[in-house]
Amino acid sequence: MKDASKNRKAALYSRLKTAIMTLELRPGADLDEAKLSEESGLSRTPLREVLRQLAGEGYVDLRENRGARVSEMSHMTLRDFFLAAPMIYGAVMQLAAQHATPAQISALKEAQEAFRSALRTGSSADRAMANNRFHEITGEMADNIYLLPSFQRLLIDHARIGMTFYRPQDARMAENLDEASRQHDAIIAAIEAGDEATAGQLAIDHWNLSRDQIELFVMPAGLDLPLGTVARKTPA
Repeated sequence: MKDASKNRKAALYSRLKTAIMTLELRPGADLDEAKLSEESGLSRTPLREVLRQLAGEGYVDLRENRGARVSEMSHMTLRDFFLAAPMIYGAVMQLAAQHATPAQISALKEAQEAFRSALRTGSSADRAMANNRFHEITGEMADNIYLLPSFQRLLIDHARIGMTFYRPQDARMAENLDEASRQHDAIIAAIEAGDEATAGQLAIDHWNLSRDQIELFVMPAGLDLPLGTVARKTPA
């Protein structure tokens, strides 16, 4: 019985995490706890344990007497994201090169294969989640209790921003995804070699690739839209 409850909790955690990062659940959306309880087969106490875990990792906000909701995104979020991302990514990759274990490096290589597969045949959500898993592992490698919570929140919003501005028909975006995959390979090599300086620089290069792509679509008019809503270009 205990194992069944544990499995249901893990399944709900994974489902909500994916739904939030791929914008199936929009930023600021209220979570219907009664519905989640019915769908997951969990009573209120284990359900709240899952929500507390998600809240601790930055996926949801728990409000007293008002229930849970998906963590918000705003123009301020975007500004802070752009400011913090290169510093956090660089620090994580350098620490990953210091502390990575052989088992973690093996897991990172497997995550990269999953990312390559998602690029070939997966949906945009598959690509986002595979890319997120790759970077989650680098955070585990860094093994820093102060840095990891910030990095986890960064990954959540990076995935959501990427889903907001993703254009599957855009040729430049497709080229950037291929380049991102090549950079993943270089990151693995630097971490495996314990080369902190190269790993840190690759993190900055990798971030710049994402930043340039996002900036193609973040126009003044688009900033009036809630994040999570795709901005539409007006005819010239």
